Formats: sequence, structure tokens, C-alpha cells
Amino acid sequence: MQRQSSISAVVFDLDGLMINSEEIYSQVGCELLKRRGKEIWDGLTNAMMGRTAREAFSIMIEWCDLAETVDQLQVESDEIFDHLAEAHLEPKPGLIDLLNALASVSIPRAVATSSRRRYAQDILARFDWEFRFEFVLSGDDVTRGKPHPEIYESAACRFGLRPSQLMVLEDSENGCLAAINAGTFTVAVPGKHSENQDFSRTALVADSLYDPRIYHKLGIPRVV
Repeated sequence: MQRQSSISAVVFDLDGLMINSEEIYSQVGCELLKRRGKEIWDGLTNAMMGRTAREAFSIMIEWCDLAETVDQLQVESDEIFDHLAEAHLEPKPGLIDLLNALASVSIPRAVATSSRRRYAQDILARFDWEFRFEFVLSGDDVTRGKPHPEIYESAACRFGLRPSQLMVLEDSENGCLAAINAGTFTVAVPGKHSENQDFSRTALVADSLYDPRIYHKLGIPRVV
């Protein structure tokens, strides 16, 4: 049976979409600020979410009046994250099933993340996922991070497709805005960390990566 869909490729965000790292980064942010006698709050978390590391730490420095540089916070953050990730990092529900379903009908896949390339490569290697994706775009590959559409425009170019032929799966408002402004079919998959953000402009707000509406739009069967 021939697949009936206008979608020719799927692009995955990484943090909070493929893995539960946003939950871990929330703990990292709490610890960073706790060490400085400060507390994190939802407004700060939402402002940082989906942005490149440099942009996110710049926001933290400005909003919390910190004396450290972006590079200093990055090093400290990496140390805290590595400690927590060993015990708590795991794939998001439905990810592996969706990747397998896409591979079974040869729909190409890519990752587009605001995170640094070294970090993205480490995460993919940690779970042995490198072979599942045609390419990875990171925050190191763009001059303007999400919510600017550059990363998703670049993904469409790499695939040789129009943006409208891409399905983008995102968990944050900033990420969704980047995908929407690029002209893609944008699916929000909010987690607890982002469920109160504004996803009103997305084509679909999915319950999880198991959501049958994702499969229906792709024109592929969902194995139950």
C-alpha cells in the first residue's frame, strides 16, 4: 500500500523531545542558582528553553544578575548534568517506536537541536542512535538560535525539500516558533516542563510521541 502524505522527512528536536533532559536541566538550573543564593522560577526556565546554551546562560546572567561568564556557567553546568544524567537520562515514551516506524517505510530523519554539537553527538552515541539519522544540526551550525527559523530552513535545504514537506517535532514554544516560521508542519509534544507554554499556532499538539495523529499525518501504521 502506497503511503499517502505530503510529509517527506521528519526532524526531531533533542532535549525534552527525544530524551528527558529538560527535567535534568531544570535540576541543573536549580543547583547553579542555589549555589549563588538564588532560586529559579518558571519565567526564567521558559525564556531559556529551546535556545542555544550561550543564549540561555546569557539570559540567566542578565535576569539573575550573576557575576560569572557564560563559559564559566557552561563548565559548571556540564559537570552537574553529567552527574545527574548517568542515573536519570532516558528516551521519551514512544520515541523508539516512532523511529522504527519511520525507518520501516524509509522516511528520512534528522535532529535539529539548539544544543552544542559535541553534546548532541554524545547523547546520540550514549543511546547508539547515530545510525538512525541522516544528519544532525546543532546550535554550532547556526548564527541565530530558536525561535529564529534558521535551523529548520537549513534542515529543509539539507534534505533538498521545501519546508512544508518537513514534519518537525518540538517540545518547547521557542522551538515550535522556529519550525512554524520556517514553514514546516509543526507538531508540539509538550512535557511537564513546557505544558503551560503557548502552542496555539502549531498544526498539532500531541499527547506524546505515541499519538496516533502523528502516524496518521505521516501516512504510516502505528503498531499497538
